[in-house]
Amino acid sequence: MAIEVGAKAPGFTLKDNHGRTVSLSDYRGEKNVVLLFYPFAFTGVCTGELCALRDELPAFVNEDTQLLAVSNDSIHTLRVFAEQEGLEYPLLSDFWPHGETSRAYGVFDEEKGCAVRGTFIIDKEGVVRWTVVNDLPDARDLDDYVKALAAL
Repeated sequence: MAIEVGAKAPGFTLKDNHGRTVSLSDYRGEKNVVLLFYPFAFTGVCTGELCALRDELPAFVNEDTQLLAVSNDSIHTLRVFAEQEGLEYPLLSDFWPHGETSRAYGVFDEEKGCAVRGTFIIDKEGVVRWTVVNDLPDARDLDDYVKALAAL
């Protein structure tokens, strides 16, 4: 069961595609966070979603908002993926302990061993203000994120 609107967002600390440590608490009091879970780098729907975010990046990475994309891939896989697709926002690795953060948010598929498509908009105080969870084959609508951010 995914974390619900109004809940305190579970804290986490993960490595990004450059090996840097990123924590949700880094943004507390400073920025809203769009936390996006996706199954795997280099897959069709995931690549399409992440490239769409790249193409609309000013809406998701600015003085008020930070986009964090999380998968269960290794940081090495994420580095190559980001370089190949020109992704300039943090891709976080929930590789080990495998799926720990995905499980905390209720979006880890135990049978498939990966996160489903869950997105959580977390306000500056660390409270989940909007969420959507889609099955693996179903892409999310970025316009919904923009509307949810505008409502904060």
